[in-house]
This record gives sequence, structure tokens and C-alpha cells, in this order.
Amino acid sequence: MYTCTKTCALTGLNGHEVQVELDMANGLPKVTLIGLAEGAVRESIERVRSAIKNSGYSFPRKKLTINLAPADLRKDGTQLDLAIAMAILSLDEELKLEDNSYIYLGELSLDGKVNKIAGALPMVISMREKGFRKFIVPYENRKECSIISDVEIYPVKSLEEVVSFLQGSIEIERSVGEFFREKVKHELDFSDIKGQENLKRAMEIAACAKSNILIIGSPGSGKTMAAKRLPTILPPLDFEEAIEVTKIYSISGLLEDNSLITVPPFRSPHHTASAVSLIGGGRIPKPGEISLAHNGILFLDELPEFSKSVLEVLRQPMESKEINISRANANVKYPADFQLVCALNPCPCGYHNSKNHECTCSPYEISRYLSKISHPLLDRIDIHLEVEEVDYKEISSDRSGESSSDIRKRVENVREIQKERFKDKTYKYNSEIPEKDLKKYCNLDENSKRILEFAFKKYAMSARTYNKVLKTARTIADLDGKDNITEDHILESIQYRSADNKFWGD
Repeated sequence: MYTCTKTCALTGLNGHEVQVELDMANGLPKVTLIGLAEGAVRESIERVRSAIKNSGYSFPRKKLTINLAPADLRKDGTQLDLAIAMAILSLDEELKLEDNSYIYLGELSLDGKVNKIAGALPMVISMREKGFRKFIVPYENRKECSIISDVEIYPVKSLEEVVSFLQGSIEIERSVGEFFREKVKHELDFSDIKGQENLKRAMEIAACAKSNILIIGSPGSGKTMAAKRLPTILPPLDFEEAIEVTKIYSISGLLEDNSLITVPPFRSPHHTASAVSLIGGGRIPKPGEISLAHNGILFLDELPEFSKSVLEVLRQPMESKEINISRANANVKYPADFQLVCALNPCPCGYHNSKNHECTCSPYEISRYLSKISHPLLDRIDIHLEVEEVDYKEISSDRSGESSSDIRKRVENVREIQKERFKDKTYKYNSEIPEKDLKKYCNLDENSKRILEFAFKKYAMSARTYNKVLKTARTIADLDGKDNITEDHILESIQYRSADNKFWGD
């Protein structure tokens, strides 16, 4: 006897149709599983056997051969359990399970319960693109799967419930979701920051154009405080961005309430993080911090404390907005369009150039400390800002600063300007303008050109730095409501690169 059910296996974010083919023949009771099954899949036979028996059904005492087709595709994950169980049960003529139009996704416990799986959303999306419309999924995955409106999602809690549903003895209410945004209440707010108006201005500019920013200053000057409040001035994700982020968190098993993520993610790995944890990897490659920060913020605090080899792996993803991970078992691609925010002290003791403390570091120690951050990496960061300690008058003031909600309104306005400006382009932000379009969108008058030429020679700018100064000036002009870039916009943009020359210049 032969039967077949369908499920899905993931390679990165891409799902592949897997047919669970089952042949039952006379002979000694034995189950043979073939088709490049990894460890978790090979173990599924024992879970399926116990789940079937404990759900009140009989496990065939014959020779069973299970093939996971296509046979040249490696299968990993526990989501194949339910499809294997349904293939075995469909051989029981008394159950009459004849509908073969469903995609089965779910892990089985020994008592027959259908457990939550990782990666349910990208599986449903991938199989939908292949023409499938009916999905039986674990009840706990119903929210993330139901955001796809043109498919039928049937959430189940047990194997017995699946059988009863297919027999028509019970009805399972389809899970239908919708894209909505709850009003997010941030615990942090920019009004908490005393003084540091230049820092807040730079953070606002960075938020408008999704620019990378580096903040350098003495301990306690507000670097980390400002970075942690950057998400409070970012607009919520649109539907496509939210889907991309949710897919990544789904396959990582990090969806807290199994619903759509609509808030830009904020990731802050410790400086002891390895290169693999940052970019992703493993035997079966999983997303790293740069992918978990996709469409959001990657915050690296105490930047020189990271290993230099770890920092250098950021260079290629910062340009390509994706990461390709090659392993013997798989070659996967994950999106990595993140906004990099870095904070660091100017020296090991932290008080180089401080107004209030004396630095105890030698020039060699300072140079060695900062040399962990290479010029190619610095070149890829749009805004470099030095901040000073807050004085007593500002920190003791009862006057509150501007709130995050007020700043966010201006950020949203500038993003709408960019959306309209680049509506026919493949990019969306000023920071992404390619070199061929710079003259079109960043045209300068003669005075501005002279100022930029002087700064270019004085600071020995690279071509990439020159382009980033122009893009930042374009964002400052948008924030000020100007169509043309003026001398003041160029001067302010150059100011945001002066820290580079001061601390890393020759």
C-alpha cells in the first residue's frame, strides 16, 4: 500500500515542498526512514509511534518505508512529525483520510499533542508561492501564520483533532488575522536626556535617513542613553518590512507572542560576541544579530572592546544589506539591512580630551585602543560625533527636553519626503543614494562646493566619505524643509565627520 502527504523544509528563509511517501508491505515490523533526514527528523519515528498509540489509533505492525522527497534535499526540524503521522494513519482504511490537499506542519509530543514549531511563517509563505492554500498548523503558531490573508489556516492542538477534522466529525475555525498596529508605549523617552542638543540632533538626522552613527565621548556623557532611545523616534514598520522581520524571528524561535512584529527591532550584543553569533551560522545556518536587527537597529556599545576580527565581518553586509553563509550542509542568504549605532570611549581610561578628568593613558595606549576600529569600517558609518560631559546646570535643570513623539513626527515627515522622492527607485533613503544619482539629488551651489572642497582636502576624505557627507547634507536639508542644500547644511554635515579626523586622522 502506498500513500503520500505534504509538508515543508526550510533552507534559510526559503521553504521547499517535501512529500512524505509511505509504502507498507508484509514482513517483520520495521520502519525505514530515507531521504537525507537529519537527527531531529530521524527521531520523529519514535515520537510519531507513541503519539499515534496514545491518541487511540493503531500503529501498523508491518514493514514501513518512508521516503522524504526530494531525496537530495536535507531535511531538518520537527515540523515533519505531523505529516509522517498523517501518512501512516491514512493507510488505515477505517479512518478514511482521503483529502490530500493540506500542508501539515507540527511537532508531536508522545501523548499526541501538536507542539509549536520554529519557522512556521516562512514555511506558509513559501508554500503559498508554490500554489498551496490549505495549512494545518500548531495552535500556538496560529497568529503568525494567519497574517497571510489568502490562505486557509487551521490551527490544531492534537493529533486526534486533526483526524476528527479530516473525517468531518468536528469543525476547526479558520484562523484569520489582520495587520494592525497597537500603540506602542515606550518606557524610555528622549525627554529624559539633559542637554546634549547636538547629540539629539544627530540621532534625529540618523533616524530620518536610516544612517549609521558613531558616538564617541567620556563615560557618563549620554552615549548609551541616547542610543537606547533611538527606537522611540523611529516610525513603525510597514507591512512588507514587518513580514520580513517576523520571518527571521520565526525561524530563530524568538517570536514572543507569535504575532506580527511591527516595531523596528533593537539588538545590542555584548562585546564578547563571536563573529558567528554576529553574522549567523552553525551546522544548519541560523540568523545572527545583524539579521535579527534587519529593518531595525544594531547597537554596539564599547566598540573597541569587540574583537577586531568580529568588527571586520560587518563591512560586507553594511554594503550589500544581506549576508551569505556557506557551510558544508547548506548555503543560505539572510537579509541584514540594519542601522548601525556605535558608542565608544576615546581611550582605555575613558577621559581623553575630557574637560573634567585627567587622562592617564599614553599616546601609544590610545592609538592601540582605537586601532581596533579600521578606516574601512569607519568609512561606512555616515555620522561621527564627539560628545562632551553634561555640566551641572543642565543636568540639574527641571526643564524637560523635547519628547520622542514630537521628534518622531519630524522623522516621519522626512521619510515621507524620501518616499515620494524615490518612489520610482529601488532604494528608499537618502543614505542609500547611489553615486550615479548624487548630482541629481545633492546638487550644490558654488559656495557649498568650495566649502566641501576645502574640507575634503583638510580631512583627507575618501570618495565614500565625500558621498556620505553629501547624503547627510541632503537629509539635513529635508529636516529643515529646504529643497536645496545650502552652505549651513554642508557645514553641519562636515561637522559630523570631524571626530573621525580628530581621533583616527594621520
